[in-house]
Amino acid sequence: RRSPCALKGAVRAGNGENCENPRTKNTNQQHQPPTPPRAPIASPLQLGYPADMNAELLIPTFVTHFVVIDPIGLTPIFMAMTKGAGAAARRVIGFRAALVAAFLLTLFGLFGEKVLDFLGISMPAFRIAGGILLFLTALDMLFERRSQRRKDQSETGIDAADDPSVFPLATPLLAGPGAMATMILLAGQTQNWMELLAVHLVMLAVLLVVLTLFLSAGLLERILRETGINVLTRLLGMLLAALAVQFVLDGMADFGFVS
Repeated sequence: RRSPCALKGAVRAGNGENCENPRTKNTNQQHQPPTPPRAPIASPLQLGYPADMNAELLIPTFVTHFVVIDPIGLTPIFMAMTKGAGAAARRVIGFRAALVAAFLLTLFGLFGEKVLDFLGISMPAFRIAGGILLFLTALDMLFERRSQRRKDQSETGIDAADDPSVFPLATPLLAGPGAMATMILLAGQTQNWMELLAVHLVMLAVLLVVLTLFLSAGLLERILRETGINVLTRLLGMLLAALAVQFVLDGMADFGFVS
C-alpha cells in the first residue's frame, strides 16, 4: 500500500509538509554534529575603546582646555605683542608658540608632576615665577617699550631677544600653570592608553584653534587700525598685569601665605 506522501509527494512537498519517516528523522538528528557556539563579540571596552568616551571624556576635556587656554582672549594679546611685524614673521611666531606649547603640555600630560619633582620645583613656585615674568611683559605693553624695536620687524625680522613666541606666548599664556595642571589632572583620570591619547588629541585640537586665530590677526589689525591697536595694547597690558598678580596670589595661597 502506497503512503499518502508517495501519492501526493509533489503537492505536499510544494506545501512544505514533512513526509519523512519519524524514525529516520530522529536518527538523522542524532548523527548531526552539534553546532559550535559563536565566539562572543568583543565589546569596545574590552578592546580599549570606552563606549561612553565620546560623551564623558572628549567633550569635558575640550571645554576644559578651551576655557583654560582661552584662544579668543589670547588673539588680541598675540596681535598686540606682534605689532609692527610682517605676515611672515607672525606666522613663524604663531607656529613656534603652538609647537612649544604642544610639547610642554604633552610632556606634562605624559609625565605629570614627575618633571617638577625631578627638578625640585613645586607647582605653587611655578605659578609665582610665571606670574612675575608675565607682569614684566605687561609693563612692556603698558609703556610701549617694544614699539621702537617692532617698527622694522617686517624688514629686518624678529630679534631673538624680542621674540615672544616662547615667552610669554608659549608659556605661560598657552602652556601656563593652569593648562599644565589641567593636563596632569585629566591624564591622571584616564583608565587606558586610548583615553590618554584622546586627552592629548583634544589638547592639540584646541591649540590648532589658537593657531588659526593667531594667523587671522592681520585681518583684525586692519579693522582696528593704529589707534585701536594702541588702545587695545594698553588695555590688554593692564589685564595681563592683573592676571600675573593673580598667578602670584594663587601660588602664595598654595604655600599658605595668604587665604
